[in-house]
Amino acid sequence: MATSQTQLAQLPNHKLKIKKPGQRACNEKDAKNKLCGGHLKRWYYLADIKEQACGDVAKAFGPNAEIYRCEHCKTLYLPNAEDPSGLNVAGQGQISVFGLTLPPKEAK
Repeated sequence: MATSQTQLAQLPNHKLKIKKPGQRACNEKDAKNKLCGGHLKRWYYLADIKEQACGDVAKAFGPNAEIYRCEHCKTLYLPNAEDPSGLNVAGQGQISVFGLTLPPKEAK
């Protein structure tokens, strides 16, 4: 698959886009040019019954691809390699304006 938004090959039953760095909400526009704004959530497509019927995503990306789906319009988003955090799930978040930023928790 190509990484450019304009060269991204579309699947027959799904609309594909690439997340922008830090993006957490859908930026798809409807017929009235209104933004969807739905949350992007990690999509485990092998467990999805509707996706099992068509199988487009599993054929195109394999069984363990990192794919996000809008909770409203169901547009699929691929992770962005240019994301500075390296973590695509929910983004880095915002730094506190009050100076109360807490250090990250240590792994057990």
